Amino acid sequence: MAELKSLDPSTPMFAQFAEKTGPIVLANTFLVPKERAEAFLPLFRRQAEFMKAQPGFVSLQMHKGTADSRLLMNVAVWETTEALAAAFGNPEFQRMAAEFPDDIVSYPHIFERIDV
Repeated sequence: MAELKSLDPSTPMFAQFAEKTGPIVLANTFLVPKERAEAFLPLFRRQAEFMKAQPGFVSLQMHKGTADSRLLMNVAVWETTEALAAAFGNPEFQRMAAEFPDDIVSYPHIFERIDV
């Protein structure tokens, strides 16, 4: 299973699930070793198809870092934190998440849109 790390150590994603809010954006940055890059995307696509079918899912985009970067970033919009937490906690999703190799690092964080 990929190692989960927090971008903001004072507010890990699981603590963010406790805040009932929405709509939200899950930004999940993955550090993928070069030798895993080709195998990563098919695994991720399976997870994405599962998530797209879950209640409260709105949209998803994957982005790749430029200049031979090893980073990929998933940006997913959900109606609420509750919907994301339910999908994430689903045993089927957890089985798929366990398929990621241990040397992949995931940095998930939940955001709300603000006006600027």
